[in-house]
Amino acid sequence: MTDYKGSCLCGRVRFEVVGRFDSFYLCHCQHCQKDTGSAHAANLFSQSARLTWLSGAEAVTSFTVPGTRHQKSFCQTCGSALPSDQDTDGLVVPAGCLDTDISLQPTAHIFTASKASWYIKLDKAPKFKRLPE
Repeated sequence: MTDYKGSCLCGRVRFEVVGRFDSFYLCHCQHCQKDTGSAHAANLFSQSARLTWLSGAEAVTSFTVPGTRHQKSFCQTCGSALPSDQDTDGLVVPAGCLDTDISLQPTAHIFTASKASWYIKLDKAPKFKRLPE
């Protein structure tokens, strides 16, 4: 069994995931672009891992896009993405909310038909270790 710890940006919500992740998808669907404000979401999926809220469970809220299975859980205080324990899809954990390193590499890019038009050749863009001056 592997234990993973995670939290939100303000620290109000803390959680633990016990178990293994089945897949790690970079999702380019338009819903994920909207709810991350980025080119894609980076989510870990598991059918068997267990989620335990260590603190701040009362601050976790969820939103489901009407007519879809797209759900986002987040901290009511800081808005950070948090795990969703969906009944049919199992556990979905945004990779960025984990405080524990993960060794799993992304399994695949999904919904690439709707990827952001500017998401091309990003490896060619200049790289800086910090905010450039």
